[in-house]
Amino acid sequence: MQQTTDTILMIRPASFRMNEQTAVNNYFQEDLDIKNAEINNKAQQEFDDFVEKLMAVGIKVIVEQDDKLMDTPDSIFPNNWVSFHSNGDVAKYPMFAENRRRERRDEVFIRLEEEGFKIENIIDYTSAEHEGVFLEGTGSILMDRVNRKAYCALSPRADEDLFIEFCEDFEYTPIIFTANQTVDGERLPIYHTNVMMCLAENFAVICLDTIDDKKERKNVVKHLKQDGKEIISITESQMNQFAGNMLQLRGSDDKRYLVMSEAAHKSLNKQQIENIEKYCSIISSSLDTIETCGGGSARCMMAEVFLPKN
Repeated sequence: MQQTTDTILMIRPASFRMNEQTAVNNYFQEDLDIKNAEINNKAQQEFDDFVEKLMAVGIKVIVEQDDKLMDTPDSIFPNNWVSFHSNGDVAKYPMFAENRRRERRDEVFIRLEEEGFKIENIIDYTSAEHEGVFLEGTGSILMDRVNRKAYCALSPRADEDLFIEFCEDFEYTPIIFTANQTVDGERLPIYHTNVMMCLAENFAVICLDTIDDKKERKNVVKHLKQDGKEIISITESQMNQFAGNMLQLRGSDDKRYLVMSEAAHKSLNKQQIENIEKYCSIISSSLDTIETCGGGSARCMMAEVFLPKN
């Protein structure tokens, strides 16, 4: 069982813009005063540059083109609707925004099978949407695949009961907490766990300041330390630059990389960078338009493929 993969699925956007349906509880999103077509062009350019950087170090990127007819402004963030597991299971997740549900496309599974991957079962949680219950994939769930633990910050997009059901189905121990950010002087739930926390093989980058409940914070720290992970703490203002939204991947020669946006990279101090670079190299790419309008960053753009090969 490995924590990192060398293969990811990415969706090249066709209708990227600020999604008004997600802005209600994604406080990272901002409106850009330029036309949607221009926003999409900029996002495509950032996407292409990012993919190029990943492939240059031997990370395998399967790029699927979004369908313009679907009008899916957030399709660039596939990690919220699907996860791929080493036993051949695929999970499909219930999404908060109605227009994001159209991102779930079975062509993606056909493409992966064409690329030589084996899909055994599809575990479909999407019927929970009828009850107004959501769990947005590896945005909501951070899996420690080696130690079989799953971390989840509860929010309108991460339901506790459904998370526990996922953990039972996939045999993970659930670690549940609430993470808040300050919005106009008020503490409000962070929409996705993966903006405040990143789980790598030997370390975790985490904004502990967002876990207001001391008992919950202690519990998260206890589990990370128990599993021998070095805790690299970031501040809330670094989190706002997407310094929590990172993913560790494997490139050629099994070399490890921590992938993040340029904004996240620039927000880190010298000590934090040194702590990360003890374990792996950093790859960063400018994702300014995607971050501003989409309210998501590098991690959200990558769906890890752990499926077995045929």
